[in-house]
Amino acid sequence: MKSRPILDPGFVPAVLWNRAFEKEAAESGEPVVLGLCRDNTIAARNEFKVLAEMDRSFTYTERLLKRMLWSVGGNRILFSGPEALFDRLVAHYRTSDIGRFDSEIIGEKIYDQALQFEKAAANEIPEPSHESAALGRHLDGCRIGFDLGGSDRKCAAVIDGKVVFSEEIKWDPYFEKNPQYHLDGTMDSLKRAAEHLPRIDAIGGSAAGVYVNNEVRVASLFRGVPADQFEAKVRPLFKQLKEAWDGVPFDVVNDGEVTALAGAMSLNDDAVLGISMGTSLAAGYVTPEGNITSWLNELAFVPVDYRADGPVDEWSGDAGCGVQFFSQQGVARLAPLAGIEFPPDTPFAEQLVDVQTLMAEGDERALKIYETIGVCFGYTIAHYSDFYDFRNLLILGRVTSGEGGQVIIKKAEEVLLAEFPELAEKISITTPDEQMKRHGQAVAAASLPMIGGE
Repeated sequence: MKSRPILDPGFVPAVLWNRAFEKEAAESGEPVVLGLCRDNTIAARNEFKVLAEMDRSFTYTERLLKRMLWSVGGNRILFSGPEALFDRLVAHYRTSDIGRFDSEIIGEKIYDQALQFEKAAANEIPEPSHESAALGRHLDGCRIGFDLGGSDRKCAAVIDGKVVFSEEIKWDPYFEKNPQYHLDGTMDSLKRAAEHLPRIDAIGGSAAGVYVNNEVRVASLFRGVPADQFEAKVRPLFKQLKEAWDGVPFDVVNDGEVTALAGAMSLNDDAVLGISMGTSLAAGYVTPEGNITSWLNELAFVPVDYRADGPVDEWSGDAGCGVQFFSQQGVARLAPLAGIEFPPDTPFAEQLVDVQTLMAEGDERALKIYETIGVCFGYTIAHYSDFYDFRNLLILGRVTSGEGGQVIIKKAEEVLLAEFPELAEKISITTPDEQMKRHGQAVAAASLPMIGGE
């Protein structure tokens, strides 16, 4: 490891741990094939070798499978390999708190059934069929675009691709128990935008979480809503909104997908991985062909640090996940390590603002926070490149605002150049220009639905 994060020296980059294991297992290891399915369709496949040493082999396999689950998504796992490893995987997802969280959220809430494990011969696990859709880039007509975030909701009115109105309103949805709060807030923003349009031809939106056919499957925005009300009131929320707007074309997708789409439209290029470091860690992907995939891209839960005692995500209970490094939670975690103390009840968002103020004042403690994030991010970019094919990396979100964002990019580029020169040459790291910051997300969201039979 040629670069070490100054405030987090115990960080064990997933990409380096994996490559060391793979090198050791290459010659004498036993072959394993993992296939992840959505029902009867292969969504992801990995073929590798494991060692006789079960603990490290389990770590490699379980972390890989978790990455597949949260980046791609699926509800059935096909396994070819050692019996003991299969049994340990099954036990993990059925009995451990961390495994059960993944099984319940991905399996039951997103795909309507707990994760299923099946043994199979290697030749019975084919290569995946890559599903992607040319969603978005429709700019004709009078459209509304909206984005629902953890601290504000944004909405814009767009006519033939030109923003004629945009607005940002603060709200606090995370722990709101009444689902009517979310419905009323979103409707209020849509009405405000509609006042600036002669008619409404289409509505497109983005929000943190997983959405399938405009249904909310799982989203931190609604974590405060009781389970019974979630199914009855939250899951069909956007379909209710569509009905309220006379059934106009209406599409809602993950905010990371819209971010990546906005980046592709702004750059006039494809093969874009968008990373937003904000309230949480959001991601989106536009393929080299210019399409959005059916992948989940929930990188907040993908492990990036393989040390046993890494920082623990308060929701999933797992250690080393991306959200603890590349979000305002990550800044709050590093602040005391840098010698910056806050009262225990200070919200993460306020801590971030204070750290940004210190950074603007030239405070060395704040600089160390951003340098630490940047080094960790450099290694994580290489990790992401193992399962995304991208040449444009779009970085945005509140954590990257101001001088600190440039420090993150600079340190990440230094890591790539020192450790992964082939990636340093291939990948261009960019931040949104002012036009995209102001209107790009809204225009991209508004462009999601297709009007009529165009």
